[in-house]
Amino acid sequence: MDLELKQQIEAAATTITSVCPTKPEIGIVLGTGLGMLAKTIEAPVEIPYESIPHFPVSTVDSHAGALILGTIANRPVVALSGRFHCYEGYSMAEVTFPVRVARALGIHTLIVSNAAGGLNPQFAAGDLMVITDHINLMGDNPLIGPNDDTLGPRFPDMSEPYSNELIALAETIALEAGIKLQRGVYLACTGPCLETRAEYRFMRAIGADAVGMSTAPEVITAVHAGLKTLGFSAITDECFPDALQPADIEKIIAVANAAEPKLTQIVKECIARLP
Repeated sequence: MDLELKQQIEAAATTITSVCPTKPEIGIVLGTGLGMLAKTIEAPVEIPYESIPHFPVSTVDSHAGALILGTIANRPVVALSGRFHCYEGYSMAEVTFPVRVARALGIHTLIVSNAAGGLNPQFAAGDLMVITDHINLMGDNPLIGPNDDTLGPRFPDMSEPYSNELIALAETIALEAGIKLQRGVYLACTGPCLETRAEYRFMRAIGADAVGMSTAPEVITAVHAGLKTLGFSAITDECFPDALQPADIEKIIAVANAAEPKLTQIVKECIARLP
C-alpha cells in the first residue's frame, strides 16, 4: 500500500474522530440483510460518506451512504451503512478503504453481511448462512501493490479468514433463538451480471455454497489488518443450474428484507457476547 493511501486513511480517521471521539471496538458492514441494524444503534452519530475525506459514495439504490458511530448492547461500534462494489467502477483500494479507516479508528472485529445466490441444493431462498470460508474469483486482490508493513504483513495467512470462534458463537445464538442458520463457503464474483448455468455448475463443483458480488475484498483486507471477522449471507434466490429461473431483482430484495429481522437478532446477540 502506498504512502498516499495511508495518508488518506489517517485523514479520514482524523475527521471522524473530530466529530465523534468514541473509540469503536466492532466494525459492521451493513450489507444486504443488516440494513435495519442501523436503527438499533444507541446514541448514534451519523456522518455522511461525502463528509469524510477520500471516502467513495455508494451508487446502489438499496444502499445508504453513511458511517454511524454509537453502541449496540453497550459495545461501541462503527457501522458502514452502504458498501462499495467493483461493479460500480471502484478499485479494490476504494472498496476496502472503509475497512482500513475502521481499523484506524480502533476496531478489533469486523462483521460483514451480503445477499447471495444459493448454490447448495439444501439451501432455500430466505435462508441465512454463516460464512465459513470464501473463494475469490474477482480476478483482483486488494493487497496487490507495494505493502506497508505498518498496516499488515506482505503475505497474510488465510487459513482462517472467518473466525472459527465467532462462527461457533453465531451458531450457538441461532440455535438458542430457534433460527435456522446454514453454514458454507461464499464465492465472490465481480458482477454486475448474474452467472450462467455453466458458471453455477463450475462454482458448485469447486465447493461453493453461495455466490455474490462483495465481501471477499473486505475480508482479505480485514485479515491483513489483523481483525477477527464474522460473515453472513442472506440467501435471496436459488441458483440451481438445471432449474434456473430468470432473476427478479425486486423479489431478491424483498427476500433479503424479510430475512433482516432474524439476521439482526443474531448479530446483536453476537455483539453482546463478543470476547
